[in-house]
Amino acid sequence: MENNILNLVKTPPSSTAGHIYLVGAGPGDPELITLKAMRLLQQADAIVYDRLANPQLLDHAQENCDLIYVGKKRDQHSLPQEQISELLVALARCGKNVVRLKGGDCFVFGRGGEEVDYLNQQGIKCTVIPGITAATGCAAATQIPLTHRDHAHAVSFITGHRQNGKIDINWDLALCKDSTVVFYMGLCNLQDITTELIKRGCPADKPFAVVAQGTSNQQQVVVGDLSNIAKKVENAALASPALLILGDVVKANGYAQSLANQTALKLATTLPEVG
Repeated sequence: MENNILNLVKTPPSSTAGHIYLVGAGPGDPELITLKAMRLLQQADAIVYDRLANPQLLDHAQENCDLIYVGKKRDQHSLPQEQISELLVALARCGKNVVRLKGGDCFVFGRGGEEVDYLNQQGIKCTVIPGITAATGCAAATQIPLTHRDHAHAVSFITGHRQNGKIDINWDLALCKDSTVVFYMGLCNLQDITTELIKRGCPADKPFAVVAQGTSNQQQVVVGDLSNIAKKVENAALASPALLILGDVVKANGYAQSLANQTALKLATTLPEVG
């Protein structure tokens, strides 16, 4: 990726600005995208896409559409957020209609709010198209009901990644009774999260599930409780993206456990023999 983002714009400035569409791509399954989002992909002059947006969705782009990757991994950003926002403005000012394609939903830990604010400041028209967020997608794929009359009367979405070197979590929210807690971006901090929850009084036998690459063909599920989930995940060597789900709903119907058993079986058959 070149440092000067303007080099990515092929068309000279236009007297008529284009339009930016912030589009939620949904979770891993490319079919979990809205009809409106699909239509916009097919009509776009440029698609600026993230790492978590399924690349199969790009197959629906026009032949002459500009495809620009701006994905982020932990501590690895192909383009800083400020430059992504500047890129969107530059493309729009060249008269292009742009799909900003984000995994999940743009407004659930997707930094969509920051991009909307910047576009509004620059006078660029913007429309937001919602997508299925990871929590609802993974819940459906594992049949873990995020709310349940018998188990959870509320659900909280919490970011589990580090900021400025430390985990900054609203622990009171995470410890609410009769609720489900979903941690986004918390896989690498799972041990710290579980240790802190137990230290603050959360029962060690509280059911816990981790869903990696949810809704995709590569989905893996690990089920345990607060005391052992970190070790189980370490043994399974799960890869991000992964969603963490804490609450009694994890064991509401047993389906998530059956998926976890399948994951464990696949792991056992792929491990090399010892001796």
